[in-house]
Amino acid sequence: MHDTKGDRFMVIFIYAFLTILALTTLYPFLNAIAVSFNQGSDTAKGGITLWPRHFTLENYAIVFKDERLMNGFFISVLRTVVGTITAILATAIFSYGMSKKELVGRKYYMVLCIITMYFSGGLIPTFLLMRNLHLMNSFWIFIIPSLIGVWNMIIFRTFFQGLPAGLEESAKMDGCGNWSTLFRIVLPLSGPVIATLALFTAVSHWNEWFVASIYISKDDLMPIQTILKQILASNIVSEQTAGLDAASLAHMQKAKTITSKSLSMATMMVATLPIVCVYPFVQKYFVKGVLVGSLKE
Repeated sequence: MHDTKGDRFMVIFIYAFLTILALTTLYPFLNAIAVSFNQGSDTAKGGITLWPRHFTLENYAIVFKDERLMNGFFISVLRTVVGTITAILATAIFSYGMSKKELVGRKYYMVLCIITMYFSGGLIPTFLLMRNLHLMNSFWIFIIPSLIGVWNMIIFRTFFQGLPAGLEESAKMDGCGNWSTLFRIVLPLSGPVIATLALFTAVSHWNEWFVASIYISKDDLMPIQTILKQILASNIVSEQTAGLDAASLAHMQKAKTITSKSLSMATMMVATLPIVCVYPFVQKYFVKGVLVGSLKE
């Protein structure tokens, strides 16, 4: 069939609309990058769009001299790596058990899991529970409460149910037990869904700031996102220049190129770019990983 003029017009309209939508989505991010590389005194005049008018690295120099921020960056990286690995492993094990129709009480367990998706215990009971578990001011407060995600479990379970039954039967005939079958047969075949859920979990860990603000009072355990929120809610210039030596402060005062907005944008870029850079490496798994985990019973 030949394309009609109406079809060609619709294609052009769709591409134009998606291009405008993409530019609208990207503009705030690109503008933040431009401001972070621009002199603060010049930024205050306005008019910065997609590129810096007076390029400078002073904003980032101040940020990287902030020891608290660099420690928060390390905590966030450690939390993201450990949290993602343990969550995917724990969820996969739980999901594998839930995928077995012969599991006694399987529907009952599923109902209990679904209830937690709609109702929580509330902030105060959760706080008391974390305190009684001695997770206050502990790195494990970031890891243990988020080990199992019900939505991720459902996707994993659905994927496992879609695998050919003959694979596990062959493995058991060769002497594999449930653990060997899971780790030597099932998980190696689950690359797309693991990659997709691992990215979602990593992004969740990296961007999460609320847990630390409630359960952590030690500065050396604060993740970068919680620190970012704190300094954006206060006087960022005084926060991030407090540890500078006299020569650096004198130079900054003389140059007058540092402002709250320029520093906040530089800090935001340091907190955002690492996780953004992960997306291109796992993007090819998105569609396949989500489709193979589509809900079914």
